[in-house]
Amino acid sequence: MTTADTHGGLRAFHEKFIVELRFVSASARRNLFIIAIVLVVVGLVSFLWILDSVRESDGLSVIDRPVQGWLEGMRSPPMTAVMATVAAVFGPIAMPVIVLVATVWWGFAAKHAWRPLLLATAMILGVASVQILAPIVGRERPPISDMLLDVDHTPSFPSGHVMGAADFLLITTFLVFSRRRNPVSTIVALVVAVILVVLTASCRVYLGYHWPTDVLASLSLSLVMLGAVIAVDTWRTVRVGSPSG
Repeated sequence: MTTADTHGGLRAFHEKFIVELRFVSASARRNLFIIAIVLVVVGLVSFLWILDSVRESDGLSVIDRPVQGWLEGMRSPPMTAVMATVAAVFGPIAMPVIVLVATVWWGFAAKHAWRPLLLATAMILGVASVQILAPIVGRERPPISDMLLDVDHTPSFPSGHVMGAADFLLITTFLVFSRRRNPVSTIVALVVAVILVVLTASCRVYLGYHWPTDVLASLSLSLVMLGAVIAVDTWRTVRVGSPSG
């Protein structure tokens, strides 16, 4: 290997940790920060409201049993097979593998490692928040007789399945499509991500492992995480003006 090859390799490695800047108008950058703030505020207020409802057994928690009963009434072998597959894909075994493979591949394939590192950090913080909150709240899951797969005695609130799926799908969609100028592809990707998130949330209630307010709490926390990612990414990578200016 020549000296030039060595320097080239070192330069390529160094560039991995240089953030690729994006240049937009002042109003576009401001709008990104506004969106981020709205997501954080809405998510945090929603989570606190749901948490208070769960602790006081009133408010939004009154929907738990009716919604659970409605979904249980839709049970059938084909539907259960679909929901069990969704639960497995976004479960505690497959989901970490998916995230690891995606972030490692993205980190090596991309010229700059900022986005995969940001995604990995957000996923770790999301998992940590569930691990901290669940034992503190200590909410019991629905009756074991309602669970269609393995028995689970861990705390129910919030849902780790839903938090992981929502964080991965929504944050990845933002980090990928915020760099693209085709609004149609962005909208399609966002719609697909939302559908998958809703499907994951529904399957946890359908399979009898969570109350509806458990999954709504996780979705609220995911909004907070998404808003934080948008804010950090905008602060770090978005500049006002043009590349030449």
